[in-house]
Amino acid sequence: MTENPDSAPLSFYEEIGGHETFVRLVGAFYRGVAADPALRAMYPEEDLGPAEERLRLFLEQYWGGPTTYSQERGHPRLRMRHASFHVNPDARDLWLGHMRAAVDELQLSPLHEATLWDYLQRAAHAMVNTFEPSGIGPSSDGRGAASLTVIASPRDDASAR
Repeated sequence: MTENPDSAPLSFYEEIGGHETFVRLVGAFYRGVAADPALRAMYPEEDLGPAEERLRLFLEQYWGGPTTYSQERGHPRLRMRHASFHVNPDARDLWLGHMRAAVDELQLSPLHEATLWDYLQRAAHAMVNTFEPSGIGPSSDGRGAASLTVIASPRDDASAR
């Protein structure tokens, strides 16, 4: 099949499979959150469905899919939306752990996987809003501790969430 020189290049969203890929990514992430008592405690809603939908819509829009997120919720404002949560480096790492497992489930090409993972890491690092301890991570006696995490994800600039 030859490419039409007048056609627009595919977006990352389209290249990796569009809506269905983001449904799988975010679904896998929230399965991890649901099974993690410390992370689950960060979500005030009884059902994780609304949070799952918000993250999916955001990621789809960020990567070149439909602009439904902004139409429904306005500007992403990620840092503002997460300001009330204690997001320290331990919380970031917990969030990234569940997201890493979700990305791995997708089995993307190496280039697409690296592109997506790089963004998710940068976004998670940008969400850190404190270095105060919160009992997240291993305790000094080697036992696990309670944990908290970031609610959604990406982007900390003018075109973000």
